[in-house]
Amino acid sequence: MTLPPDYLERVYAGVLGKLIGVYLGRPFEGWSYEAISEHLGEINYYVHDKLDVPLIVTDDDISGTFTFVRTLEDYGFDRDVTAAQIGKTWLNYLIEEQTVLWWGGMGNSTEHTAYLRLKHGYDAPESGSIALNGKVVAEQIGAQIFIDGWALVAPGDPEFAAELARRAGSVSHDGEAVYGAQCLAAMEAQAFVEADINALIDTGLSVIPRDSVIYAMINDIRDWHAKEPDWRKGRELLAERYGYHIYGGNCHMVPNHGLMIFSLLYGDDDFQRTLMIVNTSGWDTDCNSGNIGCLLGIKDGLAGLATGPDYRGPVADRLYIPTADGGNAITDAVTQTVRLVNSGRALQGMTPIAPKDGARYHFDLPGAVQGFMNEDSIAARDVVAISNVHAPELSENGERLLKLDYAGLAPGRVGRVETATFTPSAAVNAHFEGRGYKLLASPSLSPGQVVRARVLADSANASSVAVALYVQQYNRDDDLEVLTGGTRQLSAGGSALLEWQLPDLGGFPIAKVGLQISGTGSASGTVYLDWLTWDGAPSVQLKRPHRRDFSRWDRNVGGIMWRRAWVNGLDAARGSMVYMDFYPETYRLIQNEGRGLLMHGCRDWTDYQVSATFTPHSCKAGGLGIRVQGMQRHYALLCDTEGARLVATLEGEDTVLATAAGGWDFGEPCQLRLTAQGNTLSGYVNGELALTAADGQAHFAGGGIALICEEGRIGCEDVEVRPL
Repeated sequence: MTLPPDYLERVYAGVLGKLIGVYLGRPFEGWSYEAISEHLGEINYYVHDKLDVPLIVTDDDISGTFTFVRTLEDYGFDRDVTAAQIGKTWLNYLIEEQTVLWWGGMGNSTEHTAYLRLKHGYDAPESGSIALNGKVVAEQIGAQIFIDGWALVAPGDPEFAAELARRAGSVSHDGEAVYGAQCLAAMEAQAFVEADINALIDTGLSVIPRDSVIYAMINDIRDWHAKEPDWRKGRELLAERYGYHIYGGNCHMVPNHGLMIFSLLYGDDDFQRTLMIVNTSGWDTDCNSGNIGCLLGIKDGLAGLATGPDYRGPVADRLYIPTADGGNAITDAVTQTVRLVNSGRALQGMTPIAPKDGARYHFDLPGAVQGFMNEDSIAARDVVAISNVHAPELSENGERLLKLDYAGLAPGRVGRVETATFTPSAAVNAHFEGRGYKLLASPSLSPGQVVRARVLADSANASSVAVALYVQQYNRDDDLEVLTGGTRQLSAGGSALLEWQLPDLGGFPIAKVGLQISGTGSASGTVYLDWLTWDGAPSVQLKRPHRRDFSRWDRNVGGIMWRRAWVNGLDAARGSMVYMDFYPETYRLIQNEGRGLLMHGCRDWTDYQVSATFTPHSCKAGGLGIRVQGMQRHYALLCDTEGARLVATLEGEDTVLATAAGGWDFGEPCQLRLTAQGNTLSGYVNGELALTAADGQAHFAGGGIALICEEGRIGCEDVEVRPL
């Protein structure tokens, strides 16, 4: 198989189509056709404002799609990756009752049921089987809603995409649910090389059993479409023969897969009309709309997304992926596109791409803004118009740049364009949690790291303009404060490389990073942002950034966003017990069974050290994690009352790299420090080097940190991450 020449752009269109579809359908997910028609009418555009909900939300369709396909990179891009390995990926990235899934309970939520099976030792595909979980549970829609990523890494190879979909779908589903996933994955993979909808449907049918319900239903829908031109009447036929009254459970695969095929046929090969039909028709709207949006994005490219209203502008490439890899939570469509494309390339034995030398924000795809928007303040609101332009003569080593047209830079007004590096306010997070999908994240940018950007002034500018990097950090009341780096003056046609090492911020997380533009008079003109990135090890104290008031019941006078910088993978009492204000410690770690992790940081942290002071209380063991890549992939320095050990943990199993006698004592503070440099780990106990080891297999090249507790309670203070 040869990758299509426009593979990168077509994957980007597929990712955007997925996001647009989910954001269209999410506000009224689960509504009936009748309720949608009565209260909302035809869904021709976003309706989130009518229902007073955000547009960009946490959602299982998005989180699962871009998480489970990471099995490929975690297992060396093996084309023979197994269902069991995909199941291990679930256990690594999911935090029980917190991230990605609808945690509806055993026998009620198919995915929660499968997670519990995996947790209790059932490998996939047994974990999702009809034999274990029953036919109704196993045939719900989840096998399909997570499947797009597997097709995006197999362009033009529908058989391979269907096989990957079978393995991935069988982690949690069986029977008709897996057939539906295979059919869709094959159609999406073939959409890279085939534009005809009926030909794509033929491809989907070719990979599923002829005696399946999905196969028969698709042929029925094609027959109805040939005879009945009115989509509403056609929908009545589908609902009558294949509706929820026949296929039960919370959200069965069969009716919803039928709606997707139905909408593709009645949608006249038009993005807006197809999504209008699938969303107006009800049932699992965000799932169906997201899958169809992805398929049409792949098939018709970016141009196909632009035939109707501006769907891309409000989205601005933004998405959330809350998992145990907290540094990946606040992300964008371009970043995820490059990750998927590099997975597809690796499966073909090709080297990865790294636009503009791997810059985080490179804007090197048509229309890409990567979350950059105007700062929403009186001083900066609407000063800058943001667009993406093709100007290879201006870019240092790319094709496209972010064009920033500014006007009205009078005294007291500046232009600020920014993108998120951490979660929105506590109020917005409360909304996510109220709808069932938490936004767990760590900041992707930390003090000590060096932010760099290349900026150019248009040659037609009438006057010089000042530019500077800036960040917005949360303060003690969870309000945002602007901190600006050094200012550079740009004359017309000039360029500058901006560089700024971020200072210590007293434990407050960084919420946004951006570019500030300022001038004199009523200056107007154009600045180009070629790229923006950062690197280096963090240098940060992770502490309670304000004092407790012991005269008050709530004790903690101040905000909570510093707490949200941690991804909580501890047991039972998570959500409250770690941070209860009447506890004397900043962090109280409580784990009922097994190993729990309180995680912070990013996959791109490589060589660094982490230290903390622990006070153990009746626990099996505990300590520090480094290069943490989820719940079951990390290095750790673990202590108990007998001694200390360095371990490499993979799939939840420890490989002991080194041991030392002499551990910690219950009730007594113990200072631990763990360093990672290359493949060498060193563990320090109370300031003394206790053990060192080299990991000959080089399991983990990078990752964040963790405070670890095994079966008990541990207090913790003075957490620091520093360069070596």
